[in-house]
Amino acid sequence: NVPEAGSEVQISKLASTGHGLIFTTSFGYMNPTIKAAKKFPKVIFEHATGFKRSKNVGTYSARFYEGRHVIGLIAGKMTKSNVLGYVASFPIPEVIRGINATFLAARSVNPKVRLKIIWVSTWFDPGKEADAAKALIDQGADMIFTHTDSTAALIVAEKRGKFGFGQGSDMSKFAPKAHLTGIIDNWTPYYTRRVREVLNGTWKPADTWEGFKEGMVQLAPYNKGNPLRKGI
Repeated sequence: NVPEAGSEVQISKLASTGHGLIFTTSFGYMNPTIKAAKKFPKVIFEHATGFKRSKNVGTYSARFYEGRHVIGLIAGKMTKSNVLGYVASFPIPEVIRGINATFLAARSVNPKVRLKIIWVSTWFDPGKEADAAKALIDQGADMIFTHTDSTAALIVAEKRGKFGFGQGSDMSKFAPKAHLTGIIDNWTPYYTRRVREVLNGTWKPADTWEGFKEGMVQLAPYNKGNPLRKGI
């Protein structure tokens, strides 16, 4: 895990040691990637979730909001308190879209639902994420969403007898009772495709945004003990 503040040094180090294709996989790596790309014009860079491109920099992201719409529907149907809790990282477009998709979907099946948000200003800090989840539950939330990368919020939900949803991968083993389902980021097909293009000499900078249809966004298995499972 490379801190965003020092990422330009690490990206440049990769570029200067013979790596011809470099994936930079955090929104905060955007400007450092662009700077490194200017210094190493023969190296190809792929930046995740950003919006700045150049002759040797492509961008890619997933339609995460599609998955968040589904988990919003589930939460709206299952909540008993009508309070949903969202552990949010940074107020960037990806996260704002996720919040909106979740809330609008939940509201479509339960007009009484309210959504409480706590911003933790980090992608990965288990302590902060856990504290945020605890605070949301203390405020009445019985469904916990996370837009960060650790399992901390789910583990809190498990301990407190609430439900939650995974982020990025199948997190069910960390909270087998609380985890209802989750969003899986399946980058493998995209990475494979772009590597082949580099090897074939056909790579061109592009802005790729794929979702359920292309398999970039997937859902983790539904919790077998979920009473709503039959209706999904």
